[in-house]
Amino acid sequence: MAEKRFKCEVCDRAFIHPSTLENHQHIHTGEKPFTCEMCDKSFSTSSYLHVHERIHKGKKLFTCDVCGKSFAVSGYLHQHKRTHTGEKPFTCEVCNKSFSQSSALRQHQRIHTGEKPFTCEVCDKSFSHPSSFRVHERTHTGEKPFTCEVCDKSFSWAGSLRAHKRTHTGEKPFTCEVCDKSFSHSPSLRQHQHIHTGEKQFTCEVCDKSFSYSTSLRQHQRIHTGEKRFTCEVCDKSFSQAGSLRAHTPIHTGARPFICKLCGQSFSRAGNLQSHVRTHTGEKPFICKVCGQSFSQTGNLKSHERTHTGEKPFICKVCGQSFSQAGSLRAHKRIHTGERPFSCKLCGQSFSQAGHLQSHERSHTGEKPFNCKVCGQLFSHAGSLRAHEGIHTGEKPFTCAVCSKSFLWSSSLLVHQRYHTGEKPFRCEVCDKSFSQAGNLRIHERIHTGEKPYICEFCDKSFSMSTSLLLHQRSHSLE
Repeated sequence: MAEKRFKCEVCDRAFIHPSTLENHQHIHTGEKPFTCEMCDKSFSTSSYLHVHERIHKGKKLFTCDVCGKSFAVSGYLHQHKRTHTGEKPFTCEVCNKSFSQSSALRQHQRIHTGEKPFTCEVCDKSFSHPSSFRVHERTHTGEKPFTCEVCDKSFSWAGSLRAHKRTHTGEKPFTCEVCDKSFSHSPSLRQHQHIHTGEKQFTCEVCDKSFSYSTSLRQHQRIHTGEKRFTCEVCDKSFSQAGSLRAHTPIHTGARPFICKLCGQSFSRAGNLQSHVRTHTGEKPFICKVCGQSFSQTGNLKSHERTHTGEKPFICKVCGQSFSQAGSLRAHKRIHTGERPFSCKLCGQSFSQAGHLQSHERSHTGEKPFNCKVCGQLFSHAGSLRAHEGIHTGEKPFTCAVCSKSFLWSSSLLVHQRYHTGEKPFRCEVCDKSFSQAGNLRIHERIHTGEKPYICEFCDKSFSMSTSLLLHQRSHSLE
């Protein structure tokens, strides 16, 4: 074997030819003297330039014997073949994890060393891998060079484009070996696999809650910090997660590109479509480890799990009351603001929650979609059905800590507790009189407005309260 007489003074690596040493030294100096005439990209060696030029010329000289895929570089073909053979010849000396590519091993080793050699000149953020660095730079430049041929949506990363294309093709190439469920993205498969392993290696230092992914932990930590980094350019509303901003944006654009093949309903997000499809299939893949109850959405499972843990991470800054769900906190805030954004198209009555509006609309339509399986009685509200079912079961799971009185509903317990605390959070804007229940405030407000919505069928006399109407109607029954 030829002697390696030419040694690098920086890293002591030796080479047979002086020209090879000269090319190697460019790694240390950062010099890239070889420039592509097509795109001005620079390289440290002429061989790297020649390989790059094949991208422009479309030359792919090296073909896989197994699947026919072609490559511009023989090394890429060798790497690709390992996807068929499963060979992983590069092993980490620290944790024994194996990799199919030496570059993947080098990148992995930085997890142990903490090395992040690639630093952004704009914000000084450092990265362990050059591709992550390049993708990050596009957050400053806004560059999105990868465009979908179907819908013209652009992406800053080729991998994001490949993953996006599957929303059009429906392809799900990543399959769970335990339950055979398929996914369109490999991270979705990895996240799913934690359902089977139960692994949650990332823990919040504030509340000790654990997560399967570091990204999930970072998102969770914003609950404690209140950080909302993602701002809508149209209305300046801020969000703690990029996904929440993306979900919000179609409110302004009206875009709903994801269409259900079964019923034609369209959605602004692929995830919303996937959740919707389960209403047709009945699939409930997310299972509570405590009680075995299954859910069609991960969010519903997380909310349910808090009924076991008692966790209430969402806190009102006005009164300090805490909630297990973000939606419950948003609805509660409207008690303080008086906001009622949901209006009935038939009578104009407004409500603070969409669910209250839907329940109210049934008073116009007469719809009663909730059926008691014991006695067949129909109800217009799911809550009314659950309360009714307690007549059959006798169950009252919500107990007052002060007097031990039990209730069918947590909301009934909440109202009852105000008798002990004296809290009256519902205030009349006209005379400042306060009430412990929203319904009592609405009845009181009719004194000021003169509204009398309850009309006698016999004499057309009207009343501000339903109980007054019932008392009045008895006078007709005595006649």
